Amino acid sequence: MTLERYLDRIEEFLKNYLVETKASGYVLGLSGGVDSSLVAALSKEAVGKDKLHCIMMPIDSHPDDLKDAIALAKALDLNYHVIDLSETFQNFVKTFKEQGIELDKGSLSNLKVRMRMSTLYAYGQTHHLLVLGTDNADERYTGYFTKYGDGAADLLPIAKLVKKEVVEAAKIKGVPLFLAERVPSAGLFEGQTDEKEMGITYKDLDDFLLGKIVNKEVLDRINYLHRISEHKRVPIPEAEEFIRDEK
Repeated sequence: MTLERYLDRIEEFLKNYLVETKASGYVLGLSGGVDSSLVAALSKEAVGKDKLHCIMMPIDSHPDDLKDAIALAKALDLNYHVIDLSETFQNFVKTFKEQGIELDKGSLSNLKVRMRMSTLYAYGQTHHLLVLGTDNADERYTGYFTKYGDGAADLLPIAKLVKKEVVEAAKIKGVPLFLAERVPSAGLFEGQTDEKEMGITYKDLDDFLLGKIVNKEVLDRINYLHRISEHKRVPIPEAEEFIRDEK
């Protein structure tokens, strides 16, 4: 199957799922990155402008992130809202500090992501919308997503595409080139990039997922990331069944 045909299949999936669930539409967090850009393009094509609600949620973010997201919205003619969560985030952290609790860097980063997802679900429930996830195959395999943050969604349209396919698909669907080829980053702190945090390149990870040979160091790193993130992909563990005494 060609990538173009597979994108058609994703659009069919998005359209049909909305009919099946009887939801009013979709809500999507728009970051300016290529993954959310592609999901926006596919979703608008599938269900139309009025059934796709895009929300940009800066949290002490670099100004370019919001600028890029707005540029995408204008290029694709998307409906969008900007909900700045910076003050809310700062108050949240302040509340912890007042209790003598200093959150570490990882907790602060994940808090931002979970606040964004809470915002999407609050907005979505109010307007009877389903939350679109933007995780790709690389992120799903390595666990490069925040549990109950960007990993929480009602459906994952591009979860079977590796990163280079996401970039190619974005170009096919009319995403501006500077966004399609933007260095992948969640924008959670200064200088942060996906590849720095994962410790491997998307090219190597794509190659592995596509069945190509990668060197041992890369393979060990991928296997490690997959192993330690398994808890993100499996159902929540439950205690054994309670066999009640008969009365």
